[in-house]
Amino acid sequence: MFDQFKKLQELKKMQDEFKKEKLTVEKRGVSVTMNGNFDVEEIKLNSELGTDEQQNLLKQCLHEAKESIQKKLAGKLMGSGIGF
Repeated sequence: MFDQFKKLQELKKMQDEFKKEKLTVEKRGVSVTMNGNFDVEEIKLNSELGTDEQQNLLKQCLHEAKESIQKKLAGKLMGSGIGF
């Protein structure tokens, strides 16, 4: 039981560290900054592009940021040595 409590504490600490992770993806002047909790912290648009193009690029940036954050956090979790 104590081991499980200790693991929970370690996971909570890792979760707090993940919040600090940030990643920005930019495509043709449209950018998204996402943190380790998958919260979007900032969006920048390019007014020189049409609405449809900005929307498409924004979707691409969001998708890429999410995938990159997932991979980064999975790597940290695997390297942490916390076993279940």
